[in-house]
Amino acid sequence: MTNAGRITLLDGGMGRELNRMGAPFRQPEWSALALLEGPDFVRRAHAAFIAAGAEVITTNSYAVVPYHIGEDRFRTRGQELADLAGRMARQAVAESGKKVLVAGSLPPLFGSYRPDLFKPAEAQALLKPLIAGLKPHVDLWLAETQSALAEAREVAIALKGDGKPLWFSFTLEDEHPDPARPALRSGESVVEAVALAKELGAATLLFNCSQPEVMGRAIDVAKAEAARLGLSIKIGCYANAFPPRSEDEEANGTLSDIRTDLDPKGYLAFARDWQTRGADIIGGCCGIGPEHIAAMNTALR
Repeated sequence: MTNAGRITLLDGGMGRELNRMGAPFRQPEWSALALLEGPDFVRRAHAAFIAAGAEVITTNSYAVVPYHIGEDRFRTRGQELADLAGRMARQAVAESGKKVLVAGSLPPLFGSYRPDLFKPAEAQALLKPLIAGLKPHVDLWLAETQSALAEAREVAIALKGDGKPLWFSFTLEDEHPDPARPALRSGESVVEAVALAKELGAATLLFNCSQPEVMGRAIDVAKAEAARLGLSIKIGCYANAFPPRSEDEEANGTLSDIRTDLDPKGYLAFARDWQTRGADIIGGCCGIGPEHIAAMNTALR
């Protein structure tokens, strides 16, 4: 089922775009360094994605966690930096004059791609300042690059009673994928992710920060399971441009290579396939820039 004309476009990868723009950018702070040393770069990056056609932009709060900015800085400035990330996104929307939603990014709390590092007993203390800082500025919550169901469950606990739409986005196993059983990096299945989305009342289920080759099958399975459960939910994806990642490698642990075949034309070919499979929402993750969003804005509508 092709969703011609009904695709909602997300933005692309903020960290790589900031780096490309010449914003302050280094390890371990990653994209959070721009908030610390050059927040106007963040506003300008958002503006570029909006100009390209993004209808939802995501706050630059992905790296506002102890893993990137350190425990002491997070404790003293975490909420402040989350607030700044929200303000930069909201300012970019206001200046654009367009109807664009702001998604509050709630990232992996202990390192991306590593469900084995997740510490549920510590999750609420880390989510609290992120949510408090972002809440005045966002239209919806995006728990993104979640590697395991337990991560998403803790987000839902932290947001209980909030009232804003909750979007879950899971990162998929893409080193040795099983087409018959698409799975999260934890090994839990996409079918289980759909069941959790229903249980927790999520408005949208996405897949992100994985190779585009594994997204189509995940969309198929998610849509079929949602239909079986009688669940009305938006489903989509935003892939990265990385080569395969090993199971012991953390996202943003190093500055990874970007695939040369995933230029705007190459990425658009995947996006057309996702649209044909019935995806409601499409965007880009690491290595996908405004030029990719612009190509999809032209072609998918």
